[in-house]
Amino acid sequence: MPTYQYACTACNHEFEAFQSFTEDSLTQCPECQGEIKKVYSAVGVVFKGSGFYKTDSAKSSTASVPAAAPTPAPAPPTAKSE
Repeated sequence: MPTYQYACTACNHEFEAFQSFTEDSLTQCPECQGEIKKVYSAVGVVFKGSGFYKTDSAKSSTASVPAAAPTPAPAPPTAKSE
């Protein structure tokens, strides 16, 4: 369930509320019953694993293609001595 941050415009009280996406936003401060507003901030994102960075694509593209083994030259026919 998402956590939303609110701030009161009257008393500057800040608090968080756990609400589902379908619930309406809160409108009253729990301390002074004043008007509140949602506070928006940057979300911290952590990328784990490979494939998220430019350097990973360079490593993974060469690692996924096996190196071709050199083909040996055919042996010359041997001469039979009688």
